[in-house]
Amino acid sequence: MADALSILRDYNTTKKTIQEQDGHIIFGDFSWPKDVKTNYVIYGTGRDGNQKEYYTLESIYFLIKNIKLSHPLYVRHAAAEDIPVVRRPDRKDLLAYLNGEIATSNNIDKSAPLDITLQRPTKVKKAIPSQAAPSGGDEGSNSNEPVPKRSRFEDAQKNLRNRQRLVERLEGKVGDKSVTTEQIKSLSEAISVEKIAAMKAKFMARKRKTIQEVDEQGDFDQSKSGPTAFAANDEAIEDEDAASFDMTSEILSRERNWRTRSTVLQSAGKNFSKNVFSLLSSIKAKEEGRSSTTEKDITASASNTSTSTTTDAATKTSSSTRKPPTQVPGYSRYDQERFRGKEETLGFRIDTTGTYHDMSLKSVMEGAAAKKTSHGSQQSKSRSVPKPVPVAPRPKQSSSKPPKRVSRTPIIIIPAATTSLITLYNAKDILQDLKFVSTAQKKSEGMKRDNEVLIQRRKDNSGTTVPYRVIDNISKLQTHDDWERVVAVFVQGPAWQFKGWPWLLQDGSPVDIFSKIQAFHLKFVEQKLEPNVAKWNVHIMQLSETKRHMDRAALLKFWEVLDRYMVKNKPQLRF
Repeated sequence: MADALSILRDYNTTKKTIQEQDGHIIFGDFSWPKDVKTNYVIYGTGRDGNQKEYYTLESIYFLIKNIKLSHPLYVRHAAAEDIPVVRRPDRKDLLAYLNGEIATSNNIDKSAPLDITLQRPTKVKKAIPSQAAPSGGDEGSNSNEPVPKRSRFEDAQKNLRNRQRLVERLEGKVGDKSVTTEQIKSLSEAISVEKIAAMKAKFMARKRKTIQEVDEQGDFDQSKSGPTAFAANDEAIEDEDAASFDMTSEILSRERNWRTRSTVLQSAGKNFSKNVFSLLSSIKAKEEGRSSTTEKDITASASNTSTSTTTDAATKTSSSTRKPPTQVPGYSRYDQERFRGKEETLGFRIDTTGTYHDMSLKSVMEGAAAKKTSHGSQQSKSRSVPKPVPVAPRPKQSSSKPPKRVSRTPIIIIPAATTSLITLYNAKDILQDLKFVSTAQKKSEGMKRDNEVLIQRRKDNSGTTVPYRVIDNISKLQTHDDWERVVAVFVQGPAWQFKGWPWLLQDGSPVDIFSKIQAFHLKFVEQKLEPNVAKWNVHIMQLSETKRHMDRAALLKFWEVLDRYMVKNKPQLRF
């Protein structure tokens, strides 16, 4: 069921013509009165219990016709013609729907009642000349007025007359004249016997090429029942058998037997056993790795036997002159050096297949020639001196290795507890970016905890960066050199933080640690100072919980104190 608004949208998007006539808006075969209501709800209605009101078809169509006008000017034109106005809040959404920019709108009420009785066809048939306007009509009458439609009664009478004519023809009455059997002539009187025989032959020839209709039970077509039909079928079957026999004999006369596997090997000018077997033997010799001269003899003998008439004599001479093949050792994956080509040694005379055990560098660079001369001299010495030449002892390699490079990157240790203000989550923000970010905020952002952090401190005077390693687990410090690189530690408060550290006193006090490592304590101004921190040699840094613009000044003091400490106690490190 189509409504007026959807049809108006369809005609507007496809640019079809819309007509206005006698208070109706016509869309092809359908029309609605201008004041019919659509299902588009007017802005401001249907709220707070108020009843919904809908735009009329005339108001929406008037908006489409005056779409180029501004809204104030459009309102003036609509008020002058007494047409309801489309309100400004509905203008943009309604035009987007009518122009096809959106498929539907939230302001369209799908449950709104539609008056279907107002739809009616508007196509008018052309007037018959007999039904034209009378000559005495007014000249000023409208020529576009629709001519009344022809009643269905006239169509029914016309159909009845056509049926009566058909019945009269079937009964043999054509124009009040009856057809009698006397008027029907026999076929033999009209056509000669020769022509009938030719027609029958043509019919039988055509019937051979067509497929005979057979029902599901295997019988012939029932429409051809009767003795004449069966006789005709028998004759057709006999003719088909004769035609198929003639076709089969013709095909067999043109066929010839194909060669068998024995006859296909027979040839007048070639001997299969001598030619093919000689080729197979040459291929076999190649696979076994025989010499090329033997292969050439075999192929030459094969070609001689295939071309010369005295094949037997040629094969005898070739077999008599053929040399016995030299036995080539088989393949071995442990003897690949024989199959390799001469490898590149960049000008050095190096034997890549030999061994260099107990040889000096000079003898290796001289290559195989020096080795042969030395071997010949040794043989001559062995001949002159019967005693064996003692082998020089192998020089011992020096066990001294270059010393391992010691890292110069400073190490900063922070607490492993999550309650500390500085952790591995926010260490880079605090020490590198000089801005405090809480651990909870970094976790909420999805940051993962690393085992250690490498920060890059930018020096203001030179513009260079210096790396610092930040850890929270002292088990990563394995050697004494690692502990020597520790330059700072952030103290949380409890003494158990330094469990397992070197330089602890017998009572577990970390006082000696703070004499060797610079200690810091980070706290908020609003928090109370830990009692242990107040007793220890610790530099205290205070931050505000709300004033983030003061973080940089407070955290810069950390680097100032650390630089003074490293200049005095750790000058070997990089800072």
